[in-house]
Amino acid sequence: MKIKAYLMLFFAATILFSCADSKMENPAAVGEVDQTDDFDYQVDEFADIKILRYQIPGWEDLSLKEQKLVYYLVQAGLSGRDIIWDQNYKHNLKIREALENIYASYEGDKTTDDWKNFETYLKRVWFSNGIHHHYSMDKLKPEFSKEYFDTLLSETNTQLTGEAYEVIFNDKDAKKVNLDESKGLVEGSAVNFYGEGITAKDVEQFYANKKSPNPNRPLAFGLNSKLVKENGQIVEKVYKSGGMYGPAIDKIIFWLEKAKGVAENQQQADALGLLIKYYTTGDLQTWDDYNIAWVEATEGNIDYINSFIEVYNDPLGYTGSYETIVQIKDFDMSKKMQVLEENVQWFEDNAPLMEEHKKDSVVGVTYKTVIVAGEAGDASPATPIGVNLPNSNWIRKEHGSKSVSLGNIINSYNNAGSTGRLEEFAHDEEEIALEKEYGQLADKLHTALHEVVGHASGQLNPGVGETKETLKSYASTLEEGRADLVGLYYLMDPKLEEFGLVDDYEKVGKAAYDGYIRNGLMTQLIRLEPGADIEEAHMRNRQWVSAWVFEKGQEKGIIEKVTRDGKTYFNITDYAALRDLFGQLLKETQRIKSEGDYQAAKDLVENYGVKVDQDIHTEVLERNAQFKSAAYSGFVNPILVPETDDNGEITAIKVVQPTSFEEQMLKYSEEFDVLPLEN
Repeated sequence: MKIKAYLMLFFAATILFSCADSKMENPAAVGEVDQTDDFDYQVDEFADIKILRYQIPGWEDLSLKEQKLVYYLVQAGLSGRDIIWDQNYKHNLKIREALENIYASYEGDKTTDDWKNFETYLKRVWFSNGIHHHYSMDKLKPEFSKEYFDTLLSETNTQLTGEAYEVIFNDKDAKKVNLDESKGLVEGSAVNFYGEGITAKDVEQFYANKKSPNPNRPLAFGLNSKLVKENGQIVEKVYKSGGMYGPAIDKIIFWLEKAKGVAENQQQADALGLLIKYYTTGDLQTWDDYNIAWVEATEGNIDYINSFIEVYNDPLGYTGSYETIVQIKDFDMSKKMQVLEENVQWFEDNAPLMEEHKKDSVVGVTYKTVIVAGEAGDASPATPIGVNLPNSNWIRKEHGSKSVSLGNIINSYNNAGSTGRLEEFAHDEEEIALEKEYGQLADKLHTALHEVVGHASGQLNPGVGETKETLKSYASTLEEGRADLVGLYYLMDPKLEEFGLVDDYEKVGKAAYDGYIRNGLMTQLIRLEPGADIEEAHMRNRQWVSAWVFEKGQEKGIIEKVTRDGKTYFNITDYAALRDLFGQLLKETQRIKSEGDYQAAKDLVENYGVKVDQDIHTEVLERNAQFKSAAYSGFVNPILVPETDDNGEITAIKVVQPTSFEEQMLKYSEEFDVLPLEN
């Protein structure tokens, strides 16, 4: 599971190449922006998006062997970059190739509004890894005409025909992930996990007929495959070497083999070996074996996330999107936060859950603040700020989990933000002052509690199936909301002060509660088009949590809706009582998950998390119009440039920064374009 940031932090704080080709180990740097104390975090801004940079502090303190490990893992991740493009939509690779060829070849007038609109469209497509918005899931609408696009195609000798051409301008495949059951969860979604003619009922029946060898340790059926119809029969196209996405997976394997050769210890090497075996075979038992080995490999300074993992992009919650994050331990912050890891059982024992829903022993939870060294797939350019894996409930219960907070990513967000929206939407000066003084710490603690305690907490009742089977399309948002609620409940606990995590738990908790309610009920709405429902799982969970406690709290005078000078604010009058409401909702949310209560999950999400108060939405958009800063942020990656001796051996690896978003995107397409345009 992961916490997606974009501007969540801003709101809270204001919240084909040959294997023998030597070029594989010597990619040319696009351009250099040295890492300095006076660092330029912002790269570009367009549409609703801001592109930032992040540094890799402490890189020079790593040994050459450790630097090689990071470099090989980053190359492995980037080798699968095109997989997420194809997963997101079947025509994305065709469209991207055409758009990039136009961008690189066009010699006409580049001062016109049409050309600028074309550039913006291309950048938005790059950012979203396809033609659908990364967050709203709506298809991106070009602000240039079909006639102008035809001129660009003609003047650059670019070929784009058929459905891949028409879909840019028509209304087909309008939603990447559709969660409106009336439109068909699969039929109404453009995401490329299911072939033509496959329905949600087909998928559920297909996987219901699959049985795990051990029903208490269910395999993640559907995680690494696409369902298609061939000769009237439904078959799986498995993501593996020699299978679907085979050319990219072979390149991933190449770099993982190199990484295994410089592993820091045997446990790490064994886990990498199992990941290579999984990519080679596509076997889901090997995937579980890998996850166990990975979660138990806790020694060393380098770690990584790599494969088909999160299921948010699948309306049915089966298939994992490709993503990778390569990370270096932040020793100072990890030591400070180790207290959460050491006391996770205390949090479980004292949670406001039914006793039968608590774990007797929460095992193997590790928490680290890390420095990101590279990201790809579904983690880039838009990145999470925290991750807790593996997602398998039984592995988490028996072997534990790893939680990380992406420290340098959070640092970049914080350094690139401002306080304008905070001052516009906060109720009073006290709320503003609390946020400015304690908001960043509250964010860090909420991320940590969400990942370490939240996702590790609770257990399913005996005989209850996996959450994706019981709660279906509501599973992801329920799980994220449940973890949020754990964090919110404990952010106002004096135990945080006793643990030495805060100096004043009440003020930190107040800043956290103010920021969460303000974002959940108001400021996150700037991401939506007028009249739109909420589709994205995290955004839904922030609203259903906030709306539920507001409804209950308003009845008891705990939260009030204030109108002043024609503007709406939400004011918390009793923070301790609000904490109790968060606890009540956490208890119910855990009950829903533990019992697999689909109807209750549906009622909670549909009644509180989907529909938007249109009057407030209109008002928020009007008030936000004064701020020119983009609603979403994402990142370019630092470039790791190896230096080699006469024998081709790496002698050093330098970190440089790309000078522009477009240069990095074009370079990635040049170096990692390995898949066919149709898969």
